[in-house]
Amino acid sequence: MRNTLITVAVAALFSVPTAVMAQAAAPASPHTFTGNVGFATDYLYRGISQTSGEPALQGGFDYAHSSGLYAGTWASNVSWIQDGLNVPGALQTTNAGLEIDVYGGYKGTVTGDLGFDVGVLTYNYPGKNKTPGGILKQDTQEIYGALSWKWLTVKYSHSLGALFGWAKTPSATANQKTSGSGYLELNAAYDLGSGWGISGHVGHQKVKGYGDASYTDYKVGVTKDLGFGVVGLAASATNAKDDCGAAAAGAAAQNPYCWGGGVAGAVNYSAGKSTAVLTFNKTF
Repeated sequence: MRNTLITVAVAALFSVPTAVMAQAAAPASPHTFTGNVGFATDYLYRGISQTSGEPALQGGFDYAHSSGLYAGTWASNVSWIQDGLNVPGALQTTNAGLEIDVYGGYKGTVTGDLGFDVGVLTYNYPGKNKTPGGILKQDTQEIYGALSWKWLTVKYSHSLGALFGWAKTPSATANQKTSGSGYLELNAAYDLGSGWGISGHVGHQKVKGYGDASYTDYKVGVTKDLGFGVVGLAASATNAKDDCGAAAAGAAAQNPYCWGGGVAGAVNYSAGKSTAVLTFNKTF
């Protein structure tokens, strides 16, 4: 009997904490909130410099639900609107120096390693950001869809209105929106282990009704997870028409990615030229 009582007492001693722990354990939350902050020596988007070769400070917040729904916002300093439109003789100056993106969508698995992602993304440029004459704003809305397989992703983005303020050419009224423009891209990201990763990218931007603004971009890069953040180095190139050699007002139409349009006295930066970019990003 005494041995039995001791056995029961010992069992109770070990079972009580287990029961308490089981009772205290809460189910995992279906909600996930994350933030990110980053720095880049040049803000490249689809191969085109958004800061005319100058550094950019960036960051955002994301929400994800276990069902696959997600939403988020992200921001960066930019200068392309000012550099591209504030030229001698322009009908309207601009002062938009910030990009704020808002997005949401749904992602999940088709089968096995095959996944999908669909959503909507808006690019917002607060401030005075219309094209000369005040016709089209650079604010843009896109819907997108992507398929991923292991370390490969193919994605297509489709504009619902004027793409970043581009108007169709030739245009007598300069307000024919480039709605229906699209960007098709193929991305690869491979984990080498020990915190190292490599990536590759090729994309084609079609600006509907404005052939000179359409182009293809390429990028290869390497990343290293340092524990407190991820450092990346990437080389980028495009075949965008960005020749700033001709200092004449008429050069803008043929070289739309020369910020300043080749006009004497303007910024005149070749935004699609080959370049290397160093980045640092931290997620928390």
